Amino acid sequence: MVIKIEQGLFTPEFMDHHAVLGVPIDAEPKDIRKKYLKLARRLHPDSFATESEVDRARASEYLSKLVNPAYEKLSDEKNYAEYQLLLKLKGKQISQQQNTVVLSSESARKLAGERGLGVDAAYRTALKGLAHQQYSHLEEVVAITGQISELNMVYLMRKAAEGDSTPAAPVAQSSAATATAGQPAAKGRVQPVAKTPQQKAAKEQRSIVSSYLWRAQEMERKQDFPGALQELRDALKLEPQNADIHGRIGVIYIKTNQGTMAKIHFRKALEIDPHDQRAQQGLKRVDPAAAGGSPEKAISSKPGNKSGSKAGKSGSSKGGKSDGGGLFGLFGGKKK
Repeated sequence: MVIKIEQGLFTPEFMDHHAVLGVPIDAEPKDIRKKYLKLARRLHPDSFATESEVDRARASEYLSKLVNPAYEKLSDEKNYAEYQLLLKLKGKQISQQQNTVVLSSESARKLAGERGLGVDAAYRTALKGLAHQQYSHLEEVVAITGQISELNMVYLMRKAAEGDSTPAAPVAQSSAATATAGQPAAKGRVQPVAKTPQQKAAKEQRSIVSSYLWRAQEMERKQDFPGALQELRDALKLEPQNADIHGRIGVIYIKTNQGTMAKIHFRKALEIDPHDQRAQQGLKRVDPAAAGGSPEKAISSKPGNKSGSKAGKSGSSKGGKSDGGGLFGLFGGKKK
């Protein structure tokens, strides 16, 4: 069964885990766990012993594909912190594009019309009502989860707007304006420039991407290629036009004997940055004809193949030695 939710924060690359569990965006870990246990009991096969086979199968799908993954994401401290940052970034992005946002649920439209201090109370009241119904009737789970996600989206937009309302400090002020009683301003001193919300969001996003790349490197060193690939995919969701990430994904696909997929990502990297050396060398190994290389230089696609590792070393963009230890060393890496 394909579970497709398209409202609110849901996209093909992003799942609104809070909406799945029916908890507020800022729910405490203990409340998240409490709600998860309640849903796990509700959707457990034993709870549907007297129900139809269709309902038993549907409940099992919701538990395994929605509820369990959502709780795994929110119950892990590291994942939770990163996910909260992602939500904050999404709120800012949506806030900047709010004129294009279409709300399909009445509850979300009402929340969007709230003003002042009533926003928080209205959000929690509306969410609580929907969450109470969410898994009562299995045929309504997708629709209600989408409505909850719309509430989350509107709430994030409102919070982002509140955060952005603080005026930025001026670039510089005259000595007359900056002097305080009995303390003349320092001559020629320039006041620090406050970062705009967009700059702060970009910095936060870059930090998240860097953490994904670091974990991918560590997993690749341990030959945990599926894990490394997942970290890189998560990074790509945030920066889909990042040539470096596409190149690194290509390297992993080479190591897992998936030349066709490697070729796709190397080509995408070169579309974004024609001078990306990792992608140039990678494409030359998986598709020598397309890259203008010699077929004899093609790298073996068998995982762990020694000749492939040597080819990666000889293809270093610096012309020096590589540690052969993976993702950052196969093509163009530096010796650690």
